[in-house]
Amino acid sequence: MTDFTYTCEARCRHTQARAGVFTTPHGPVQTPRFMPVGTLANVKTVTPEQLKPTGAQMVLANTYHLHLQPGEEIVAAAGGLHQFMGWDGPMLTDSGGFQVFSLSEMRTISEQGVKFRSPKDGRQINITPEESIRIQNQLGADVIMAFDECPPYPASREAVVVATDRTYRWLQRCIAAHDRQDQALFGIVQGGVYLDLRSEAAAALRDLDLPGYAIGGVSVGEPPALIEKIVQATTPLLPLDKPRYLMGVGTYREMAQAIAAGMDLFDCVIPTRLARHGSALVQGDRWNLKNARFRQDFTPLDATCPCYTCQTFSRAYLCHLIHAHELLAFTLISIHNITELVRFTQTIRAAILNDRFVDEFGPWLSGKATGP
Repeated sequence: MTDFTYTCEARCRHTQARAGVFTTPHGPVQTPRFMPVGTLANVKTVTPEQLKPTGAQMVLANTYHLHLQPGEEIVAAAGGLHQFMGWDGPMLTDSGGFQVFSLSEMRTISEQGVKFRSPKDGRQINITPEESIRIQNQLGADVIMAFDECPPYPASREAVVVATDRTYRWLQRCIAAHDRQDQALFGIVQGGVYLDLRSEAAAALRDLDLPGYAIGGVSVGEPPALIEKIVQATTPLLPLDKPRYLMGVGTYREMAQAIAAGMDLFDCVIPTRLARHGSALVQGDRWNLKNARFRQDFTPLDATCPCYTCQTFSRAYLCHLIHAHELLAFTLISIHNITELVRFTQTIRAAILNDRFVDEFGPWLSGKATGP
C-alpha cells in the first residue's frame, strides 16, 4: 500500500476542517474534493476529455451495475476501468451494497451475503463480501469499498445493530479476500441514526488500520439536520492520518458542514441528474433553464465560471437546446454543474490553506445560506 498516502497540509483553527493530498497510483487528489459519479464507467453525457477541465480528479464507478453489464471480465480484458473508459486519473468503485439493499423486494440477506434477481434478465445473483472484492479487483479502481449492509431510514435500533455488526464481520472477510496491493480498501462506518452504534463501529474499524474510512448509511432519507449530527459525531473518531469519505453527499451545505467536521471526499449524482432535467447550479442556487426568462438572455450562465459552457454559450442557447430536446443540453449543463461543485470544494480548500474557512463559509456552516 506504499502508493497510498494522505498528507494534511493545513488545518482550520476554529473547526476540524483540513486541506490535504490523497496520493494514489493514478495521481493525487487534493482534498476536500467533490468526486463525480460515473455509474456505468462513464459520467453521464460527459467524455473524459470534457471532464478534466471541470477540476475533477477522482471519479466513481458502480460495482453492482458494472457486474450486471458488461461484466467485470470484459472490463478486466480491456485492461481495467481506466483503460476501458479512457480516464487516466484516480478512480473509486463502491461495493454494490447500497444498490443491492435498495432492491428490498427482490433480495434475501443472510450471513453469507445477498441473493437477488437481476432486474435486467431475472437470473439469480449471489453477492458475498468475497464476491464483491473479486469483482472490484477485476475492475481495477484505485480505491475499493468494503461490502456493507446499509440499513434504511427509518429502521429500528435492533435492525441497525444487526446490520452494523454484520457490516464489521463482512469487512473482515473483505480484508481476507483482497489481494491487490495497488488498490486501497476503505471500510465503511454504519450505525444508522444511533450515535453510540456509530461510535462503536468507528472504533472497531479504526483498530484495523485501513488505508481510508467512509461514513455510509446517510442520505437514505434522513433530514439534513440528522445527517449533520451523524457526521459531526462520527468524523472525529476516524484516524487523522487517513482520508475520510462521506458517501452519497454533494449539496453545498452538507459538504461545507462535513468539511468543518473533518471530512475530505464527497460524491453525489446531483450535477448530472439535475442537468438531465434542465437545471443548473449557479453560485448556490438551482436554476430551471426551461423558464421563459432565459429565452432572450444572452449572458453566460455564470460569468465567473471558467467552464467550457459558461465561456462559450449563453443562457438563451441552453434554454433553446432544452426546449428543442437536444442532447447537447445535457452535456453542456453537466459540464457546468460538475465544475460548480468541484469549484465549491476547491474554494473551501483554498480558504483552509489561507486560514479563512470560517470567514468565507460562515453562512453555509450556520445554515443561513440557501441553495442546493
